[in-house]
Order: sequence, then C-alpha cells, then structure tokens
Amino acid sequence: MFRSFTIALAVMMAPAAFAQPAANDPELARLAEQAREAGGSPAVAVMYWQGGEARIGVAGVRETGSDIAVTADDLWHIGSDTKSMTATLVARLVERGVIGWDDTIGEHLGAVIEDMDPVYPALTFRHLLSHRAGLPANIGMVDMIRFQMEGTGGRPMPEQRLDYATRILRTAPAAEPETQFFYSNAGYVIAGAMLEQVMGESWESLIAAEVFEPLNMASAGFGPPGSVDEIDQPRGHRGGMFDGLNAVPPGPRADNPPVLGPAGTVHISLTDLGRYLDAHMAGDRGEAGDYLTSESWQTLHTPPFGGDYALGWGVQDGRLRHAGSNTMWFVRIMMDPQADRAVVVAFNDGRVDQVALAMAPVFAALLPETD
Repeated sequence: MFRSFTIALAVMMAPAAFAQPAANDPELARLAEQAREAGGSPAVAVMYWQGGEARIGVAGVRETGSDIAVTADDLWHIGSDTKSMTATLVARLVERGVIGWDDTIGEHLGAVIEDMDPVYPALTFRHLLSHRAGLPANIGMVDMIRFQMEGTGGRPMPEQRLDYATRILRTAPAAEPETQFFYSNAGYVIAGAMLEQVMGESWESLIAAEVFEPLNMASAGFGPPGSVDEIDQPRGHRGGMFDGLNAVPPGPRADNPPVLGPAGTVHISLTDLGRYLDAHMAGDRGEAGDYLTSESWQTLHTPPFGGDYALGWGVQDGRLRHAGSNTMWFVRIMMDPQADRAVVVAFNDGRVDQVALAMAPVFAALLPETD
C-alpha cells in the first residue's frame, strides 16, 4: 500500500519551534530592490550563504497591488531547482542499498508498463537525472491538463506518476539517448515513478524523510506556498496584457500538476534552502559528514556522460548552478563550493527572460565569474 504524502506535507509545513525571524540585510535588500525595479516585479529576495550562515535581503510585496511586504522568512517556489533534491534522494537510497545508479527503467517499470519504446528499458537513473535519456521534455498538453485537473484530489501520486510514465515511455525518443543532452521534466517524473515502485511510498514521503528532515529543511513543502484567504506568503505572478502582471492565488492554477513533483514542485524558505546548499558544497569539498559519502557527492556533481550537466546541477568551472520556474516564479542558484559561497536570487514573477536580466547584476556583485 502506498503511503499518502499528506502526513509528510503536514510535518514539513509545521513551523520550527522557537525559530527567530530572519533579519533583512541592508546591503542585500538594496541589491534586491535594484533587481525588483529592473524587472518590474512585485518582489525579489537575495540570499548569500557562507560559513554555515545565511544573509537575506528582500524588497517588494507578496502580491502586486497589495501593501503586504515580503519578509526574509517567506517561502519561495523553486521550480526545477527541485531536480537536484530528487537526485539527492536517489543517492540516499543508493547508499542504503535498495537501488543502484545503474538500475534500469526496464527493471523497475518493465513489469507494469507494456509496449514501452524499445530504446527506453535499458536506460538508467544516470541517464534520467542527467537529461541523457532522450525523452521528450514534457507530456502532451491534453494529458498535462488532465493531470492538472486531477491534482491531489484524485488517485494517489504513485498511480498518477505510473500513468504519466506509461504515456511518455510509449512515445518515440526526442533525442539520441546518452549522446545528446535534452532537458526533460519527464525524465525526473519517471525516476520518481521508479523510486515509488521500489519503495512502496510516494516521492513526497520519500523526499521528506530522506532529504528535508535530515538536512533540517523544516519549511519545505509542495506546490504554491500560502493560503487562498489571506496573503500570508508571496504569490506567483504571470505576465498579463500590456506587460502587466497577474497574481495567482494558491490553487490548481498556481503550479504545474502535482504529478511533476520530482521535476519541480518544492517551495521553501531561503534559510532552509541555504542549509541544503551548504550540504552540497561541503560534500563537493570532500567534507562528507554523515549524510552522504564523498563518492555519492562526487557522483551527484559529475556529468556522467560528459557535457556540463551532472545529476540535477549544471557544472561550470567548479561551480554548481541551476534555475527553476513554474512560469509564475523564477529562482536561480549559484554555488562556489571551494570558496564556500552560495547565492540565490528569487522572484515571484515568471517572466523568465525579463527577470533573468534583472538578476544578473546581483550575481555579478556577490559571486563574480572572475572571482
């Protein structure tokens, strides 16, 4: 019997006992305000992590047209930045001996999915997590709408993910497996479905138990943050007519379908995100600790088939990076593990091209390429 993820979600959303509000750092708040003005966005948050501590600066409002200011403790939807968390979950389960990096799609899904395209059964977690499986980027729009409508009120997530995997794995590859990089949300959903078949639990329960809890990420949860009836967290925004912005309150329209969880549905506070990044940076430096071995960290941070994408992270000149958006938020992460520094810039604005330009000066100031 698959365990529902609702218990894990309730645990993740519980406030940390005796937590002290984070201060709004003046220097970073100034950079956040400059980025907010440049992007024409409701709000921006900037986090600088070094030496195990976070500095956070924020500017703007939780919803356009309101006067409710964002705070340094607010939650941000991180979109595809979730992918490295799914890869980290796989590493944890590999170390426990319940799966292997070279386990194949055929091993874990072949018995429950008929008529798979013959290219896919031999592909592994390494292929899926490095976008080297040749899979289409996403499922078709009609199916996406159907999964959106079903949401968390329909079948258990493992059943939905198996359905999603079945539909994708019956399609022809979009690229040459292994030899070509082709960014695919679908690959991460299939990896999640494989884990669910092995473990008998939802991806949501597994990632809560294996990633959020041991790394002290108490604020982490799934889907859009906040409540419908009050503006208690930032709300995502879509571009509207004449370059305007429309806030999207929490609900089915405020995120991608929950079935896409392993590819990008996590929200989290920047402080807790910093704790997660700190673990990756320490592991990259060979300071493994007791969460994962040095070998596992190296696997996560090394492109398995060449190129510049590892398992959930882009890799360039010793730095790790990723960006995530569900079309209503945009959050970019950049880490320099050897310098023990990480920078995160978050917008509650999904106009990616526009806000990407606005956040570039922040990274240039805090983590310059030539540093």
